[in-house]
Amino acid sequence: MRYRVTLLEGDGIGPEVTGATREVLAAAGAPIEWERAPAGGEAMERFGEPMPQVTLDSIRRNRLGLKGPLMTPKGGGFRSANVALRQALDLFVGLRPVRTLPNVPGAFPGVDLVLFRENTEDLYAGIEHEVTPGTVVSVKTSTDRAGERIARWAFEYMRYRGRRTVHCCHKANINPLSDGAFLGAFRQVGAEYPYIQQKDIGVDSLSLLLPLDPSQFDVLLLQNLSGDILSDLCAGLAGGLGVVPGANIGTHAAVFEAVHGTAPDIAGQGKANPLAVLLSANMLLEYVGEWKIAKNIEQAVWAVLADGKHLTGDLGGKAGTAEFTQAIIDNLPRSS
Repeated sequence: MRYRVTLLEGDGIGPEVTGATREVLAAAGAPIEWERAPAGGEAMERFGEPMPQVTLDSIRRNRLGLKGPLMTPKGGGFRSANVALRQALDLFVGLRPVRTLPNVPGAFPGVDLVLFRENTEDLYAGIEHEVTPGTVVSVKTSTDRAGERIARWAFEYMRYRGRRTVHCCHKANINPLSDGAFLGAFRQVGAEYPYIQQKDIGVDSLSLLLPLDPSQFDVLLLQNLSGDILSDLCAGLAGGLGVVPGANIGTHAAVFEAVHGTAPDIAGQGKANPLAVLLSANMLLEYVGEWKIAKNIEQAVWAVLADGKHLTGDLGGKAGTAEFTQAIIDNLPRSS
């Protein structure tokens, strides 16, 4: 079985980190064929938009994508390519596992969280208009359908991954209808999973408690805007966006991505850390059931980080992208 995956190399350091990821996956024997598609700056030059139809069609056809970091055009009325991607393909699940890794500076010890972010609604959907000169209204949307499907996805994930406790995060005390609908959908779906412990918490309380003791949380379920903000907070607990993978998943397609920026200041210098993209690609392998290959890659990454001899500059080392990548490849198990 081989998998055809749409590759969005990304801007800035994107081609370097996705290239390194492809090297590791090839060395690990991942049965992937890549179909390169334009996005971000390249797509702006060729098509006049950062997420062109040809790229969306490629992902629809292959149902799998791997994405490097993309730039967002400033001004000109262009929306984020990432938002456009999620909305066009209805990638309603934002999945962000966050774990402490060996030898990562600034990491909070023992972090092991999974965040689920509803990707399609809430204020982040960007529905706004100027009602009178100088007065803008932004619309916060919340439907039962969106709340129910993200809740069910989270509960099913927990059931198969052995996760035991989920917190639904909200501001229902301020927005009793919109956030209340999200919380209500969580409780309705949760009734079908009595063996999973279910709690709810205000987003403000969660923001206070996470930096104090993240070990008290297991799985977090959030709406779009708060999910965007708090997923980055959790990434900070684990050492930053450069070491955290991510995925956007829908019924008919899934795109796995680095959640960090394009780092144009080091682009093309061979200094970039490919870890976030590589771990995202490992999530892709798990998603299609290639668990053995994914485990081999994970163990090789952990070995290199724990050894500490081939770390990139952001991790406190002096290795470049190529040296770090080769060290991971060298730690992969050899075929008998």
